[in-house]
Amino acid sequence: MSSTVNLTPEQITRLFTRPDGGYAFARWGRPIAPIVFGVEDETLAVVKGAIEAVATLAGHQMAETDPELGSNLMFFFFREWEELLTVPDLDRMIPELPTLVPRLSEADASQYRAFRFDDQGAIQAAFVFLRMKGPMAELPAETLALTQAVQIMLMWGEAAFADTSPLAVLPDTGATILRPEIAGVIAAAYDRMMPPSADDASHALRLFARLQAPVTPEVEQ
Repeated sequence: MSSTVNLTPEQITRLFTRPDGGYAFARWGRPIAPIVFGVEDETLAVVKGAIEAVATLAGHQMAETDPELGSNLMFFFFREWEELLTVPDLDRMIPELPTLVPRLSEADASQYRAFRFDDQGAIQAAFVFLRMKGPMAELPAETLALTQAVQIMLMWGEAAFADTSPLAVLPDTGATILRPEIAGVIAAAYDRMMPPSADDASHALRLFARLQAPVTPEVEQ
């Protein structure tokens, strides 16, 4: 199935707008080597499959290991935020962990993502924390995995998906897919001629220009 991307430059800009109004974009600058903690093997395969599907859409590479970090994308599934304080060496990777955990617990947060960047501003590593209680725990594994894969593929603005999910459900089949316009943004962001990071909103205009092709890929789970 083909779809026409219809995002405006202003809508693209909002996808990468920080709370202070500034523009901030980054993509991965190295192959993604994921590892997942706290799930059974069946869910592990679903998560890794979703990451691979979105990486393939972007034309970006996956890897078994990162030569510098071992794994550069870490998923943590748990029930209570306090559990993170007992994970060995996690405070070395997330130095703010001792103050972060009480803040997230008090806010009753369901998820948190942290990124690390290289000297070009590209994503070097990412950490995804998912508290599996309430609505989060009720999501189908495929939907949860694809949503998270989308959200780590780029550094999106905090409000990028606050009102509208990056996923859609096909009415004919009930299959959950990545919305074509979001798939288009991801593919455009990984264009070889695009920079690995940007802090000027003119970058959104360059993304928009690459979204004018009439067909965008679909990612389905």
